[in-house]
Amino acid sequence: MTCEGESQTRAQRINPILDGLGWRRKPAHSPGPHRVEEYETDNGPADYALCQDGRVLGIVEAKRLSLGPQNVLTQAERYARGATQNPFNFAGLHVPFLYSTNGEVIWFHDVRHRLNASRRVASFHSPAAFQEMLDRDFDGACRKLQTTPNNHPRLRPYQIEANTATEQAIAARKREMLLAMATGTGKTFTLVNQVYRLMKSGVAKRVLFLVDRRALAAQAVRAFKSFEPEPALKFDQIYELYSQAFKREDFDEDEKFDPTVLPAKYLLEPQPGHTFVYVCTIQRMAMNLFGHQAGTSFGEIESGEEDASQLDIPIHAFDLIIADECHRGYTSQELSVWRDTLNHFDAIRIGLTATPAAHTTTYFREIVYRYEYERAVQEGFLVDYDVVNVKSDVRLNGIFLQEGDQVGVIDRESGAEQLDLLEDQRQFECDEVVRERCVTSPDSNKKIVEALRDFCQQHEQEYGRFPKTLIFAAHDLPHVSHADQLVRICRDVFGRGDSFVQKITGKADRPLQRIREFRNRQNPGIVVSVDLMSTGVDIPDLEVIVFLRPVQSRILFEQMVGRGTRKGEKYPDKSHFTVFDCFGGTLLERFRKATAITEQAPVGPSRTMTEIIEDIWNNRDRQYNIRCLVKRLQRIDKDMAGEAREQFKPYIPDGDMAAYAKALPDRLREDFTAAMNLLRDKQFQALLVNYTRKKDSFLVAIGVEDTR
Repeated sequence: MTCEGESQTRAQRINPILDGLGWRRKPAHSPGPHRVEEYETDNGPADYALCQDGRVLGIVEAKRLSLGPQNVLTQAERYARGATQNPFNFAGLHVPFLYSTNGEVIWFHDVRHRLNASRRVASFHSPAAFQEMLDRDFDGACRKLQTTPNNHPRLRPYQIEANTATEQAIAARKREMLLAMATGTGKTFTLVNQVYRLMKSGVAKRVLFLVDRRALAAQAVRAFKSFEPEPALKFDQIYELYSQAFKREDFDEDEKFDPTVLPAKYLLEPQPGHTFVYVCTIQRMAMNLFGHQAGTSFGEIESGEEDASQLDIPIHAFDLIIADECHRGYTSQELSVWRDTLNHFDAIRIGLTATPAAHTTTYFREIVYRYEYERAVQEGFLVDYDVVNVKSDVRLNGIFLQEGDQVGVIDRESGAEQLDLLEDQRQFECDEVVRERCVTSPDSNKKIVEALRDFCQQHEQEYGRFPKTLIFAAHDLPHVSHADQLVRICRDVFGRGDSFVQKITGKADRPLQRIREFRNRQNPGIVVSVDLMSTGVDIPDLEVIVFLRPVQSRILFEQMVGRGTRKGEKYPDKSHFTVFDCFGGTLLERFRKATAITEQAPVGPSRTMTEIIEDIWNNRDRQYNIRCLVKRLQRIDKDMAGEAREQFKPYIPDGDMAAYAKALPDRLREDFTAAMNLLRDKQFQALLVNYTRKKDSFLVAIGVEDTR
């Protein structure tokens, strides 16, 4: 592989970017924005000078692709000191904006203020971005912000503390910061007030409010539209408020439905006079920046996002980004797209979460303010919870089926069910039982629901109301849905009609509308969910949370419990809520001593099989990647149907994937080229993804009785 020299890097990588932004090559002192290459200074020639109106606004120091550019900024500084004919002087530096780059990575330093740190940017700034930065008085805006009273009548003391900490960090030229505030403490309201203050002072003008799901986008739009920062004036009467497109059912029936969709020119041609907030999902913005495929990194594209198209959005389109609910446990691939989306913009970034995780603290660098659940309960802003431990023998010890036991067998593809007699005994460990993936015990689920019914009836007698109840099911898979099973059992056990018990998952019809009904109406009294309601959903009057779903992540657990921490609205006498631990108390015990920061790594594989193979071919951490590939091949062996052996026979002996995986490291040592020729074969790679998988059956343990 030939090494790319600096001249090639400049010609093939750097020049096209500068040309595209309007920095075309012209002689010195040409009118309009242009670049001068090998620009002479008192300290030697700079690789590029970015010029406009007879002034040098930027210096670019270029290096070949193989060199890291971060520490090359000192060379750009040397040339800036030598540009003595330029009409600027910032502590001896005569050019305000400095870059160093190898054509792929770009570092930028705004040297006009001593506290400005150099930072990595996704691209160079355009001439319009330079002019806007020069015209803005950031110091003056910060002074105005710090002298503006923060006295909104709805603000709580800790929310004022959060605003103050954020504003101090911004004035200290911090570019990334994290607010960690317990679920139910009004994070969104705190940030809506913060956005208003930053916009009013001029610290921020174009604000991107990023959320995780459409449900949260609708909720954020509602929060901005209802916020009254000045007497008799709503936020959207003072500043422009935009969003992606919504549907009528995304909002309450009595709400005025008029969200305004952001004009594309606001993204493509940002203007200094634009002052607005744009509420958008991370999925949609990723598609706008990187194409439709980037959106699928977050799973199935949500309804209403399909129209998102890729746009050429400049890096200065926003000067403030707020990433709401940024705790989510992304997979490695999702996390990469999430970071790339935020990193595209050269903006101040504020992360907002109740449960800071390793990837959020690493990215946002510093938690500038923390307001924890325990303090919120002590100060009376949140409610505490009681625990009911349900000791299910089946869930704690598993299921043992004898030869001859009658079971129901469900075909996962068609949903067809038939009765069968076991030909041999089978043992299902408790982990298999609680995940409800290959076996279920209807009696266990029913007895847990009966225990819930007894508790709710007692609550109803004591308080005169049925407690709003949220049940977390293990899954909502086709034909064997645990959520559907629990809905059926609850309707039967409680006997209050279908409308009293509803499922709210991503597969439910109009889930946002159903969430609103759960929040605002008497029915449904019980909702069964899986993930959709685990985070970001505001149900203040919720009084019972039932864990019939195993949880390994502390972050997810805290988010799920957080659904009940808010004080009641219709029921101001709500003093606490109750958590049903259907795993005999083991679930809550696991997280009781959890720390406030998790070191939990992103879950799930981040690379394709092809990428791993190419890393082996290019000798990138070869031994590690060989081990990764062997593990992936072993997974295929466990997952493939008998027909897959015939599919693999043209490539590997007898189609035996287990034997092939075991022998692969030796094959690579003995004849690397021959082994790689097969692994790099496109048809073989396609088969490694699209082989025929075995059909799993799902057993219904009809005769198993649970004890509690």
